[in-house]
Amino acid sequence: MLNISKNKFNQDHNLGKYKALDRAFNERDYPHFNRFLMASAIFGIIVLFLPWTQNIRGTGALTTLKPDQRPQTIQSPIPGRIEKWYVQEGDFVNKGDTILFISEIKNEYFDPQLVERTGSQIKAKEMSVESYTGKVKALNNQINALTNERSLKLQQAKNKLMQSKLKVQSDSIDLEAAQTNIDIAEKQYGRTVKLQEEGLKSLTDVEQKKLKYQETQAKLISQQNKLLASKNEIINAEIEVSRVQATYADKISKAQSDKFTAQSNQFDSEAQVSKLENQFTNYEMRNDLYYIKSQQSGYVNRAIKAGLGETFKEGEQLVSIMPDYYEKAVELYIAPMDLPLVHKGEKVRVQFDGWPSIVFSGWPNASFGTYGGVVIAIETFISANGKYRILLEQDPNDEPWPEQIRVGSGVSAIALLEDVPIWYELWRQLNGFPPNYYTPETSNENAKK
Repeated sequence: MLNISKNKFNQDHNLGKYKALDRAFNERDYPHFNRFLMASAIFGIIVLFLPWTQNIRGTGALTTLKPDQRPQTIQSPIPGRIEKWYVQEGDFVNKGDTILFISEIKNEYFDPQLVERTGSQIKAKEMSVESYTGKVKALNNQINALTNERSLKLQQAKNKLMQSKLKVQSDSIDLEAAQTNIDIAEKQYGRTVKLQEEGLKSLTDVEQKKLKYQETQAKLISQQNKLLASKNEIINAEIEVSRVQATYADKISKAQSDKFTAQSNQFDSEAQVSKLENQFTNYEMRNDLYYIKSQQSGYVNRAIKAGLGETFKEGEQLVSIMPDYYEKAVELYIAPMDLPLVHKGEKVRVQFDGWPSIVFSGWPNASFGTYGGVVIAIETFISANGKYRILLEQDPNDEPWPEQIRVGSGVSAIALLEDVPIWYELWRQLNGFPPNYYTPETSNENAKK
């Protein structure tokens, strides 16, 4: 008793009658108790110097190593209405198996013979293209014929022009000869008149020479008229050449215009054929989309849209499927303060929810029910929960993870850091300091290399 109170309990009461109290104040046990306290203190001091593995704790869930092995949802790329289900929840489906059948809800696709009628439109347009192709060929033949005819007509007109020019030359020579004849006739007439005045020629000779002179003048005038007519024929021939060129240029231009119009209609029809073929292919593929098929083998987890006759929009989730084969991985979240201490390739101890385990965080070798993991990816941007996400895979050198665990189950993990004394770890925890900055040996070896 400490005897702190002024009321002396031992004076008013007889404590000797209590056996337990008598044993507690037995002076013979004091040395044993002191030795026990001394041994406990020595043991506690020794424990403070034992090694302790610093660690980082994190929680997460079991996931898959590859994105295509995680739970998938099947969507429809077109809107529709559910008509028939071919599976139920829990069924196993292979890749390509039909899951459900849907019907159309857009009025532009209600026609059950839409594909056949589109094919008929394509055939009609193809015949139109062939017709325009034939018309273009006919116009090409017409243009070639007009071109050849123009060449012949121009050659004919040029020949006529050449003849007119040669005739002008001939008439010009004849005019020169007529001019020479009139000069001779005029001189003969003048000599005959002088001789008649001298009495050497008769009046009859004078009259003959005068008549011949007048005939020569008439021939000169006639030859001049012929020359002018020949020159006029040259002008007419040149006009004919120009007329032939203009006429056939107009005919050929009109034929070429008709040809270009036919080609334009041909190209327009070909474009419409391509457009219709595109629509035809789209309609065929759309008909195939009425049967919703599985993209991979797996188990039907849940029917998101369940009711018959229920409508949905394009891209809405219809069925959830879990792949039958997947490689397990752990999705873990750690605090930002611990992120610099985590490295790729670092060893991690994993504890699965619902799996029996005994964990000693500072002595991983003494733990039971934990499994080995290796860090394979570290997210570089913080998640919505304020922590960083890291991805773990199974350690190939450790015991395999249990087969009974499923994707989505909870996971607790311990990332092992460097070994420190227990007293140092207690001092760090009491002061709220972070773990020591830790670089794995593998990282040091890679840096040296």
